[in-house]
Amino acid sequence: MDAEAYYEGPLAADADESPLRPGVMAILLLALPMFGQIFHYMKDLLPLWSLSKAFPILSLPLALVVFRHPSVPMTRQVLLSFLWLVFVPSFAGIFYFEQDFFTGLTAQVKLLPMLYFFSFLGLLLLLRPTLRELTAAFLIYGLITFVSLVILWAIIPQSWYEEHYVAGGSPLFTADNRGNRIRMPMYFGIIAIFYYYRRFLRQPSFGTLAAALMGVFLTMAVVKTRAMLVGIAGVLILNGFFTTRGFLRYAVSGAALAGAAGMFSFGYLRTVFRTDPASGFDVRWQTVLKATAFLGFDPTRWVLGVGTISPTSKDSLSAFFDHFFFLADITWLGIVFEFGLIGALLFLFYELRGMLFYQRALKPHIDSNFLGSLQDYLLYVLLISNLYPPTLTPGETAVILAIYAYVWQWLQRYESELPEESE
Repeated sequence: MDAEAYYEGPLAADADESPLRPGVMAILLLALPMFGQIFHYMKDLLPLWSLSKAFPILSLPLALVVFRHPSVPMTRQVLLSFLWLVFVPSFAGIFYFEQDFFTGLTAQVKLLPMLYFFSFLGLLLLLRPTLRELTAAFLIYGLITFVSLVILWAIIPQSWYEEHYVAGGSPLFTADNRGNRIRMPMYFGIIAIFYYYRRFLRQPSFGTLAAALMGVFLTMAVVKTRAMLVGIAGVLILNGFFTTRGFLRYAVSGAALAGAAGMFSFGYLRTVFRTDPASGFDVRWQTVLKATAFLGFDPTRWVLGVGTISPTSKDSLSAFFDHFFFLADITWLGIVFEFGLIGALLFLFYELRGMLFYQRALKPHIDSNFLGSLQDYLLYVLLISNLYPPTLTPGETAVILAIYAYVWQWLQRYESELPEESE
């Protein structure tokens, strides 16, 4: 792999015209949906859902490749965070919910995708894809996401949209007060939006702006997830302000802010901050009251958490509290409840480490729109964390951190080969 294929100036990663290798692209396109947790909550597709649940363990042998390298950034933080978040709540559940340790461990299966940092990085170190190949793979899946939304919206009959489903279920097609919705996993689609918006800010063109706006429109009109749109709008506004300079900074960020204000002023988006019974706020508020009452004034419970009841147990949190009780509904308080304040900080630093690592270790050498859009996604996760907890899809962040670590490894290896004028 030629160093110049990656780096010939600050924008070379986006201008690179090296050919895409069919074999590398095929493996990336096969692997990315699993590493990106696309099917992790799509129970309607049972075989793929089952494979997605098992994939953190099935792919773990790839991690052996990582440990052959003497110095890989972020490995200690990810590994120690994972071990703490898995074992401490499992021990806590023994005392607070009277379940044995191994049953408590099954409650933390949701955290297994954090191990994708090691397994996906191992895959990257074996494949050695160029940044252009990684960018192409992500954008292809972004395109597939939005094309699938359009096709499904056009052909799915009304009878397929479920108006009533089991609490905690996540059918692909639902109907509620927002109308018909397709609950499509949007990991690659949202990164594609951020990528094209960054390209537009760097080199304004109608095509890149239209691609970003079309992605936002389809998300708003078909997916209809309010937290998702809050996060996208927040990232676009912040990028408009911090990426541009002078009068253009205020023009672009002002236009993005006006567009977001207009978007949230009509239809179902007007209800995003409502607190009436129809919004479900009263149920969440009761959950908040019961959770805080259970934590009480015991500092140990607040600092270390109390764990949770495993889905494999005969009991459930709803039965235990005699209330419709889901920790995801109360986001950060739910994280503190289960993992404690230490655990909440570990989740926060898990996202922040990637953002800081990109800014300090990568951006000064490779100022890539794609790598920047991955940082945007980490910011997006934090922006929506009060509405959608980061515990649900930790593998998405793990993949981004793995890409950052892979690019850093490449920089270390080829640092001596970089042209002098680029240093």
